[in-house]
Amino acid sequence: MTVMKSSATTAAEPGMSLEEWAALPEDTDGELVDGRLVEEEMPDWIHEELIAWLIHVLLPWVDERGGRIGGSGARIAIAERRGRRPDVVVFLRNKPPARGLIRAVPDIVVEVVSSTPADQRRDRVEKLAEYARRGVAQYWMVDPALRTFEVLLLGESGRYEHALAETGGSHAVPGCPGLRIDLDAMWRRVDELEEEP
Repeated sequence: MTVMKSSATTAAEPGMSLEEWAALPEDTDGELVDGRLVEEEMPDWIHEELIAWLIHVLLPWVDERGGRIGGSGARIAIAERRGRRPDVVVFLRNKPPARGLIRAVPDIVVEVVSSTPADQRRDRVEKLAEYARRGVAQYWMVDPALRTFEVLLLGESGRYEHALAETGGSHAVPGCPGLRIDLDAMWRRVDELEEEP
């Protein structure tokens, strides 16, 4: 199995199907881009801590609505030969299957943006367009390097529109009645990690 090191792709060639990608062992990293397995960023502990914090904050809100929430192991079908593994994924209207490839459209997808140019391009350009085409209602981006939290809502045009872009404070999340995100508390966790020896 060949794993590409970059998310840049060439003209589509026959390759791995979504089903083959979904059937890979759980410890196989990578997302499916135009039928090719593309290596993801190597997450650091800050990245993992933010994912855990977000799931912890979101879980009661999701549970109250009878939804489901998952982490970065979930393999989501995005297009015919594209599959992504979002950092956090929330289903409210649709339900994901207990096992295998998830074809249901998520309501919220969250990406914790890594600092390399390739990762920034993937999260801010490639995935933004892909999630919009798939009909994901909300795309959140959390950037620990810039200390930014962005909520994008899918508009009638089929494109995302910024609904929230903040660096601190406690904010009601647009499109999520009853949900608040305390960004100061989130960044405190990052600060604590960076201060540890």
